[in-house]
Amino acid sequence: MITVTDLSFQFGGQLLFKNVDLQLNPGNCYGIIGANGAGKSTFLKLLCGELEPTTGSVSIPSTVRMSVLKQDHFAFDAFLVLDTIIMGNQKLYDVMKEKDALYAKETFTDEDGLHASELEGIFAEMNGWEAESDASKLIQGLGLSEDLLYVTMDQLKESEKVKVLLAQALFGNPDIILLDEPTNGLDLKATAWLEDFLADYFGTVLVVSHDRHFLNDVCTGIVDIDYSEIKMYVGNYEFWYESSQLIQRMIKQQNRKNEEKIRELQAFISRFSANKSKSRQATARRKLLDQLTIEELPASSRRYPFISFDMDREPGKDILFVENLSKTVNGVKVLDDVSFTVNKGDKIAFCGDEIAITTLFRILSEEIEPDAGSFKWGISTSRSYFPHDHTSFFEGHSESILDWMRPYSKDQTETYLRGFLGRMLFSNESVFKPVNVLSGGEKVRCMFSRMMLFGSNVLLLDQPTDHLDLESITAVNKGLSAFKGNVLLYTHDYEMTNTVANRIIEITGGKILDRTGNYEEFLAFKNERN
Repeated sequence: MITVTDLSFQFGGQLLFKNVDLQLNPGNCYGIIGANGAGKSTFLKLLCGELEPTTGSVSIPSTVRMSVLKQDHFAFDAFLVLDTIIMGNQKLYDVMKEKDALYAKETFTDEDGLHASELEGIFAEMNGWEAESDASKLIQGLGLSEDLLYVTMDQLKESEKVKVLLAQALFGNPDIILLDEPTNGLDLKATAWLEDFLADYFGTVLVVSHDRHFLNDVCTGIVDIDYSEIKMYVGNYEFWYESSQLIQRMIKQQNRKNEEKIRELQAFISRFSANKSKSRQATARRKLLDQLTIEELPASSRRYPFISFDMDREPGKDILFVENLSKTVNGVKVLDDVSFTVNKGDKIAFCGDEIAITTLFRILSEEIEPDAGSFKWGISTSRSYFPHDHTSFFEGHSESILDWMRPYSKDQTETYLRGFLGRMLFSNESVFKPVNVLSGGEKVRCMFSRMMLFGSNVLLLDQPTDHLDLESITAVNKGLSAFKGNVLLYTHDYEMTNTVANRIIEITGGKILDRTGNYEEFLAFKNERN
């Protein structure tokens, strides 16, 4: 159990939240949500003791073991993967190393023997003999090979390190697990495994995530950071979202009723205040008017960008023909004789091998050449491409957002561009910010702005939701769902994959599996086949 009492925290003179009282109980998974900068990661750091609160306290029983998902991907480079995972239970790891050091001594005394016996007992009580198999189960569940247990962390790819550090946080059945963006870098299959792991977990889990489907599947409660307050809501993310939208609508409806009533009263007062026979009624209504106030909507820190794709022209019948494409990357054949046809109206979500899908998108956007095979775009198509690696659009560019955007727009006037950027959450002086110093989320919004200005009828998007908050991801989801043209999409966001696509293409082992329908229907087909 975690008890938060009268918690407040200020950072750099800014009050992030105040007077927070919460009780977080075992057997529950709490999703922590809020706009970028609201203090989600800060709240986790306060819970684990990495930061001290300005006021108030966090109380956790001394017998409880807490595990935290580490964010430094280089901190364990000198260690074996197996050791890194076991460090998730630091006491067990220390006992294991102390025991190994005793047995490695050249002279082993009777005193050493007694101490080793004590350590063996502690080691057994902590399930030390199962540690290696438990670590193996964790990384295999996350899609890594058991062989990686015996290599050092510095030999792993970034995506593999992410999974090892997640395995570390889950290792040894901790009483409390704190996870900050655990699905970042996970493919859909690994995310599904993590959902299953957490769904019935006995302890207390707190998770910050921008993955809506993940929050819906694992959360029993939502901790919302907004208005400089932290409030707890029962239910998953979807329940919280629908409830919050309903409350906002009710408040707006009540405001409209109040406004109508005020207008009626003001009109009555204006008409009859000079009329002696009506003056008593006018006075009564003026008193009633004084009691009525328009309830202002809370100034939420949440902001939704406006994302909408309009086609300059309707595409014809022929969209894309891919025939016998093959491509080898770093000695591995990631595309092997791949063929498919994109029809008008198709919105295709790709899943499977990340390198293969990115390679396919780069070929289709003519960034690289295939080793064999061909592809042909329909003559009436116009394309916009969102590459996974878009650093080249910003590195070495010192111009402002306004000037960076200007070449992509038909209307290059400052008035138009400022209005357009304002809808993408770049307002006032922020439009003059140099693009090479933008945050990851700001760069993604710039890339979407660029795509919207093209007016294309085919969109290719390779992991477009990286660095975006929940509000921006929701806006992208709505924009792609409403788009009338063709979409080729690769994303780790389950909700977007499932709601945007009407066709799924999986690429594994260089081959493809192509099915019409949404992602849930695709998974059902695969389960039946297996």
